[in-house]
Amino acid sequence: MTPQTNNDYLCTNHSHIYSLTMDKNNNLLNPTSIALRIALVLVATALIILFSPRQKSVSYDYSIGKPWKYGQIIADYDFPIYKSEAVIRAESDSAMKHFQPYFNWDASVGNMMIRNFTQEIQVSADFPSKYKSYILEKLGEVYNRGIMDSHDYSGLLDSSFTSVRIEKGKTAEMRQVKHLFTTRSAYQYIMMADSAHFSRDILNRCNLNNYIAVNLHLDKAKTHARKQDLINSVSYASGLVQAGEKIVDRGTIVTEKTASIIHSLMKESQRRNKDSNFWLQIAGSYMVTFFLLFIFITYLYLYRRDYLFELRSVILLYLLITVFAIATSLTSTHSNQYIYCIPMTAIAIVVSVFMDSRTAFLSTLIAILISSLSLQEPYLFIFIEIFSSWVAIYSLKQLATRSQLIHTAFLATALTALLMLGIDFSQGHTLRMLDTSWYLSIAINGVLLLFVYPFLFVLEKVFGFTSPITLIEISNINHPLLRELSKQAQGTFNHSMQVANLASEIASKIGADVLLVRTGALYHDIGKMKNPTYFTENQGNSNPHDVLPEERSAQIIIQHVSDGLAIADRYGLPKIIKGFIATHHGTSKAGYFYIKYRNDHPNDNINESLFSYPGPNPRTREEAVLMMADSVEAASRSLKEINDESIRQLVDKIVDAKVNDGYFKECPITFRDIQQAKEVLVASLKTIYHTRISYPTLNEPTAQPRRRKKWR
Repeated sequence: MTPQTNNDYLCTNHSHIYSLTMDKNNNLLNPTSIALRIALVLVATALIILFSPRQKSVSYDYSIGKPWKYGQIIADYDFPIYKSEAVIRAESDSAMKHFQPYFNWDASVGNMMIRNFTQEIQVSADFPSKYKSYILEKLGEVYNRGIMDSHDYSGLLDSSFTSVRIEKGKTAEMRQVKHLFTTRSAYQYIMMADSAHFSRDILNRCNLNNYIAVNLHLDKAKTHARKQDLINSVSYASGLVQAGEKIVDRGTIVTEKTASIIHSLMKESQRRNKDSNFWLQIAGSYMVTFFLLFIFITYLYLYRRDYLFELRSVILLYLLITVFAIATSLTSTHSNQYIYCIPMTAIAIVVSVFMDSRTAFLSTLIAILISSLSLQEPYLFIFIEIFSSWVAIYSLKQLATRSQLIHTAFLATALTALLMLGIDFSQGHTLRMLDTSWYLSIAINGVLLLFVYPFLFVLEKVFGFTSPITLIEISNINHPLLRELSKQAQGTFNHSMQVANLASEIASKIGADVLLVRTGALYHDIGKMKNPTYFTENQGNSNPHDVLPEERSAQIIIQHVSDGLAIADRYGLPKIIKGFIATHHGTSKAGYFYIKYRNDHPNDNINESLFSYPGPNPRTREEAVLMMADSVEAASRSLKEINDESIRQLVDKIVDAKVNDGYFKECPITFRDIQQAKEVLVASLKTIYHTRISYPTLNEPTAQPRRRKKWR
């Protein structure tokens, strides 16, 4: 037995984890066990960091003309007020209207082509001289105006440039694009410039294509430099916000100027994050997340070693924290508004159902804190999620029906929405100013909470936990196994019902799990179905033990424990219920046959294992309660004289014997619990065996002689 503090077990929904005895089969301080749990923390931390945002930048959802729904923002550093993309684009377009690409004029090309034409045309004596003069004139004109590559010319037209800069030596002159030529347009110009006086057929004879070449070349370096100068001349900022300056406060209407400043803050934050050390950020995030998870495992070590002892409990707790932290991180990358759609309260519900309220609160708190690391506005998120989780934990202190989960989901959603409404009103908002998208997210959260019920069913199957809902289902006396017990062993069924009532009263008195004790009591003797007539409550006038040796009779009696475990496996009863079957006799002996054998064989060495139950002894308070209730109820049937004194003596004798024999050393039950259990047993047995009033017999009335009427 262990002493119980005032706060022990007050929040426990299921005391189904066996107490830790460090010198037993499993040792929590085993290096392998410690390494496994530390590895679990490291893996959970790595997964959370893997899916967390790579850069924590400022990000807000807002609308111009609507109230600011976040907290107050104070500038942490100086940053410029950036112009919008539309304004910058308009100013850039305006500046580019005056942009002129630079081309180099190559005079040698024109001179060489004209010289070649002159030399070759002199050889042809039959070519008219006036055509020679015309062609020389036009070649000089097109080369003077400029001939450029057709690709460059198309680029000018596509870019809507109307003029260019042509550099001739140290001077540069502006020239309209429409006055420039390509090789093709120059050829056509010469051919068609004076078609009335000069025949096209004759002009074709001189092969003008051989004398038209590009003499304007794009100066890419100078053009690009000039273009960058114009782009750089456009200012990207229209002002400056100084460090410490208030940008906006909650409830303030967002104006275009405010929106511009907020946009600038987000843009500056992204720029600074790109300049920061990426790996230092990852290392810092990993350290913070690891320390939070390590705090939780430290809590388990200090206050809930029973959960830390069972690997499935640790895995479930860290799985819940990791999954919901990742879901929040992934959601926050799209919009901070939708993080309230994540049903973080589901962690509190699941842990409350399978474990206890305090662990549920702390595990949810750790998940909330880790999730908030990826958020820009963590404080409101922390406040709202903690409140919602607290509501869920409080409403699930005693889970008794399926509808209670629906009630919890509705209550948590409604009160969270009411809290959000209070926060909005406290900031000076009116009903018309409310941002309905926040309340829509909370409503979606509530709908998702309704899926906790099937989620609990999945967790039961995967991790082997047992929820109160399952206990309610199997404690129904119409359960097939209980109906079979009532048919094959009616006396045992009645005994189990009586024990269930006694154990439930004790559990209620000492603050143990009433539903768990009652369910365990209903099934603790199902093994007697295999040989029902060998147990006194099912016997008639004959007793089959009369013809059996004591050791054989003891083995048949003891075997109902292993038979019960086999039947429980066949019907799929939870592990927690099988614990009651295995421990309700502990390692005690089949007392009647053991004593009888010793009396009949006083000088023999007795093999006590033949008369001993396999155990183990009770490991939880609930199992200890069942042992007391079972032993006292069975013994009370043999009382020859039933009164207050005899009942109290019987209870004290049996319970004290269990204590003295050490059957409660491995379970967390206190002397106070045992004393209260005695009082409940005495009071309950008095009620069960109270003396009834003898009803009087109705006497038949005696016949009266008929009087004759006298006639006068």
